Amino acid sequence: MDKYKNEFLRVEKKYILSQAECEAVLDALSTHMTEEQYGEYTISNIYYDTPDFRLIRASIEKPLYKEKLRLRAYGTVTESSEAFIEIKKKFKGVVYKRRAELPLENARAFLNGKNRQPSSEQVLRETDWMLNLYGLAPAAAISYDRAAFVGKDDPEFRLTIDKNLKGRTTSLDLITGAVGDEIISPDKRVMEIKTAGGMPLWMCRLLTDLSLYPTSFSKYGEYYKSYIINSEIPYLIQKEMVKSA
Repeated sequence: MDKYKNEFLRVEKKYILSQAECEAVLDALSTHMTEEQYGEYTISNIYYDTPDFRLIRASIEKPLYKEKLRLRAYGTVTESSEAFIEIKKKFKGVVYKRRAELPLENARAFLNGKNRQPSSEQVLRETDWMLNLYGLAPAAAISYDRAAFVGKDDPEFRLTIDKNLKGRTTSLDLITGAVGDEIISPDKRVMEIKTAGGMPLWMCRLLTDLSLYPTSFSKYGEYYKSYIINSEIPYLIQKEMVKSA
């Protein structure tokens, strides 16, 4: 089950769909894919970045290599929820994602430096290295509702459709819930095709028939471009950096 898998290596393609296009895709999926057993669920993330948003600014410039660090949880988040510390890297179009599962309280403490003991788990050692190297801290919360599908003949072939994309730069805790500014129009959907190999022929035909083309889209990146960069946040951060220099 991909929702709880902790290591990924795959190619991901994203598409922005209208409601009509989304319905056409869903109609076609029934023959070739099945919906994951959990049905539709909410994903909540806290992205970690530098005070001047160095990581997301670099990502937007579309380099050959980029990386992100986030804390993720599923469904309604409470203090007793399990959470995932995730490192996501992309190199030449291939996504490498690894994560560690921890109780939310422990994950939060580790990321905020309150319980960062040496760990035998590689992803936590690398997380510690990233936090110290960049001086990362909670920067933005991104949430959305997801429906996920897996191929009937190839379980490594996945397709997800996200809606209700929201972001905020306040109350940066997962238990705050899926609240914030709308990142894209409510009538739009983000479809993502994830494959470890080639895309099935039927999927290629469907995309062609519907005239759907991949686009470069990052939920955190879009929120940064639409809200953060136009707010007073970068100005205030730069002002504080100058004062402390």
